[in-house]
Amino acid sequence: MLSFQVLRRLYLFGVTKPVCPGRVISACGLKTPVNHSHGQPDPVVTYDQLKAMLANHSVQLFDVRNPDEFQAGRIPDSINIPLGQLEESLKLPPQQFQLQFKVKAPKKEDENIVFHCRSGKRSLSALEIAHRLGFSKARHYAGGYIDWEEHEKK
Repeated sequence: MLSFQVLRRLYLFGVTKPVCPGRVISACGLKTPVNHSHGQPDPVVTYDQLKAMLANHSVQLFDVRNPDEFQAGRIPDSINIPLGQLEESLKLPPQQFQLQFKVKAPKKEDENIVFHCRSGKRSLSALEIAHRLGFSKARHYAGGYIDWEEHEKK
């Protein structure tokens, strides 16, 4: 499995050719290596997937933008945990997490954890943090709030 440092480099440099055949996908312009061989879910969630997850109430959606960005506009049912506070927040005991954020704490084995930000850069960092902490099935909405707004205006 490719490291998140490789993921970040691929994203930052806009690599469009696969590192290994069949292992790079593009969603909303973000190039993300995928490891399907280990049964892990695709780390990128599309607008349509997120919309369905929200409709089914089957997502733990965390917005890692700053509070002022969150207040200016947000995806429904998202919980604001700024990127700079994410690691310490994910390490909180479940009861403390619930008191602070008014939602049930995510579990490391949960498959419905999704991070998003404005454009996908911070959510990719959030994904790296979450995976490092053992939330191995966490994903991110690569298009971010920009993509969400564009689709919602249609």
